[in-house]
Amino acid sequence: MSSPKTRTSWVSLASLRSRVRLPRTRVGQRRAVQVVMAVCVLALLPTTWMFVATSDRLRDVSDAPRTDVAVVFGAGLWSGEPSPYLAHRLDAAAKLYRAGRVRVVLVTGDNSREDYDEPDAMRAYLTRHGVPDRRIVSDYAGFDTWDSCVRAKKIFGVDRAVLISQGFHIRRAVALCEAAGVESWGVGVEAKHDVMWYYG
Repeated sequence: MSSPKTRTSWVSLASLRSRVRLPRTRVGQRRAVQVVMAVCVLALLPTTWMFVATSDRLRDVSDAPRTDVAVVFGAGLWSGEPSPYLAHRLDAAAKLYRAGRVRVVLVTGDNSREDYDEPDAMRAYLTRHGVPDRRIVSDYAGFDTWDSCVRAKKIFGVDRAVLISQGFHIRRAVALCEAAGVESWGVGVEAKHDVMWYYG
């Protein structure tokens, strides 16, 4: 004899089956498959667009175009210092500056709390690595990539820039900054998958 809980489960399953009616004819099944395929294609369109739009815009430090500005996106602080990911980005920016490929570094990050200041930590790191303080501009409201791109254009007047981020993020950064009106090239800094990568 089945328990009340088991009978309830069977009733729920039967109720679900009565609501979800799968097509029984070949035409109906074909249409269902077409709908699923269309949904999959639509889901992949943004990623496909991003790869196509940025395919000729990716560089490395050695062949980045000469521009006035390099934009470094924030990537978190550890005990007030740049995280390993952010340090890799800043190292690339310092190399670009020392090579004479950029004149100014725009550091953009989160300063929404008094005890958390990405731009100032980024500035301090860059000055320790050979970038003069007068050549660093701070954006204290770069809370996400889109905000940073829009503010670079509208607040800081950036028309062309080299963007610096990790490889998994750089295509999106280039696509968003292009959409915001900044002619952009991306330098993808490869880094080992550390703790920050695993926990976001």
